Amino acid sequence: MARKEKHVSETPATQRLRAAGVSFTEHVYDYVEHGGTAESARSLGWPEHAVVKTLVMQNERAEPLIVLMHGDKQVSTKNLARSIGAKSVEPCKPEVAQRHSGYQVGGTSPFGVRKPMPVYVETSVLALPRMLINGGRRGYLLGIAPAVLLDLLEAQAVDCAI
Repeated sequence: MARKEKHVSETPATQRLRAAGVSFTEHVYDYVEHGGTAESARSLGWPEHAVVKTLVMQNERAEPLIVLMHGDKQVSTKNLARSIGAKSVEPCKPEVAQRHSGYQVGGTSPFGVRKPMPVYVETSVLALPRMLINGGRRGYLLGIAPAVLLDLLEAQAVDCAI
């Protein structure tokens, strides 16, 4: 599970993790348009619950934020808004998400984003022993310890999974 399959050139995400001294494993797979975490989990032999998706959303004032959620769960925007003190939260349009993060949708990593944004993580993600999260390119996931989300991103835990 923790094998390096093949090298992918550096991304802003891997540069940020290396600069912080975070160890990670690289997991490369053939990206499938609209395949999502189900496809990456199947391809890499990981449970989809341990593949964490990076979602760029915005509050009612169009202020961007990142939500990290299990691949097999959805975000309750109502519960998220309540948890973070917003009136509402909705996903950003793909082109807006790309502008905020600097990453192509389908390859968005919470590490090394273009614009600093608050990061929220589903509480149960933090209980995983290890997880896969996007490394900043389609078809490229990184294996890390969930504690890195708290340490490096100062992510705030929220209960918003459905």
